[in-house]
Amino acid sequence: MNNRVIHFELQADDLERAKKFYKNVLDWKIEPLMTKDTGGMDYWGIMTGEGPGINGGLYMRPAKKDEQFYLYDCTVQVKDIDAAIKAVKANGGVITKEKNEIPHVGFFAGAKDTEGNRFGLMQPTEWKPM
Repeated sequence: MNNRVIHFELQADDLERAKKFYKNVLDWKIEPLMTKDTGGMDYWGIMTGEGPGINGGLYMRPAKKDEQFYLYDCTVQVKDIDAAIKAVKANGGVITKEKNEIPHVGFFAGAKDTEGNRFGLMQPTEWKPM
């Protein structure tokens, strides 16, 4: 199935505090997935549990203190990222991060809808979301 929310992200000012909070409150398992040393960013995977639902990620909040950085950031799986980017633009949305490839995961682009809400578009390659 396509066009489903397949991933969410949380930003944190204090990563250890955030990991402890979500572990203690929701019993989420949080493990490192990539680091700056491997060419990416420091990024932790969040496993929310077994069965239906989605998993996510955790990373350091950008230094700029702005309301836009206090949010959950969802990513939608698409069959054809180029067509999805075109559709965003044609319907009054904005591409905030141009299409790029995340090795062993897929193609990603950032977008905003007509209301300024941020979301991601993902065309998986090797990565298989549940």
